[in-house]
Amino acid sequence: MEQEYFGTEAVTQEDLSYVGSRFSEVREALFANPYQKVWGSAGQLTLPTYEVTLSSVLHGILSLGKHYLFRQATERAVDSHADLRWGPDRKGFRRLLHPNGVCLTGLWEITEETSYSGYFCKGSQALVVGRYSTCCTETRRGHTRSLALVGKLFPTADANHRQPLRSASFITQQDIAGDHTDYINGAELRNAPDVHAWRRGSGLPILLITGALFQNVDREPSNRQLYQIAELGKAASEPTRSPEFMRLVVVPGQARIEGDALDFRDEIMAQIFDRGDPTPKRTLTFCIEVTDEGSTRGTPVLQRRTFSNWRCVGKLTFDNAVISYNGDFVLHFNHPTWRADRNDPSTATRVNGHKVR
Repeated sequence: MEQEYFGTEAVTQEDLSYVGSRFSEVREALFANPYQKVWGSAGQLTLPTYEVTLSSVLHGILSLGKHYLFRQATERAVDSHADLRWGPDRKGFRRLLHPNGVCLTGLWEITEETSYSGYFCKGSQALVVGRYSTCCTETRRGHTRSLALVGKLFPTADANHRQPLRSASFITQQDIAGDHTDYINGAELRNAPDVHAWRRGSGLPILLITGALFQNVDREPSNRQLYQIAELGKAASEPTRSPEFMRLVVVPGQARIEGDALDFRDEIMAQIFDRGDPTPKRTLTFCIEVTDEGSTRGTPVLQRRTFSNWRCVGKLTFDNAVISYNGDFVLHFNHPTWRADRNDPSTATRVNGHKVR
């Protein structure tokens, strides 16, 4: 896809008419057009690397906001719950910050007793669609990059359920400005990452614009609350009880994939597949850890967070993966709007497409 393509960034009727999706249709869309028909086989095209540029995040800014694409994209990320955004041309939309990713499917399981609600309760099992990505352009080991894993939970373990279901999203990431982790095994992915702005180097203006825009459109640019999962499947009369913090870490027994300057997408695929073989051979598993004990210090450009009493309450197991055009341009994840009280919907920052507090 040409770098000048943006697609439809703003909220559309397609977003507003969302009533849920079937896990099977989302999975089918992701696997419909892989960049490599069989990952790692001889003669395959090189994986594309889409760039994040200052010009792209400033596109349309002189229109006094009417056609400022990054603002439209930010509003849409918070306001739209759509799982797939095809657009009128069926080409989707351009991701302005996390354009390069690998999509995964699997199962979310909570195995320990918790004090939380919804799909943080013991015994919860949900089908999950995830997307592992980097911000911004850099994908290779040995370079500063920020690894991230976002996911959407479907409240069922039946991969062929017939009724459309509304999904619940989570967003986790390393230091938003970048980190130096060579292996995904060592990455700590949190819903509340640190921010060391100077690590972004020449991309610092993009980071500053992103933070300012998210604060203007919503509230907190570096903390992604988890209440959607805590409200998934619960009775309307039951109070929401959401953990404040979550981190995803690869389980200790997971293999480490070697390779100089290895693209993280190839690293993820190698966790599940043998090169040149389309049949999944292994799984990639993360421990789901939560805590309500954490503190933040510093400014928005230098933000450090400390935590205590992390507890593993379950696991996130992926058994299939694909690097595809639809995974990069069509799959969509909602960014939960900030709540002053994460357990109280009436304290939401944005309601019906407008910032109300």
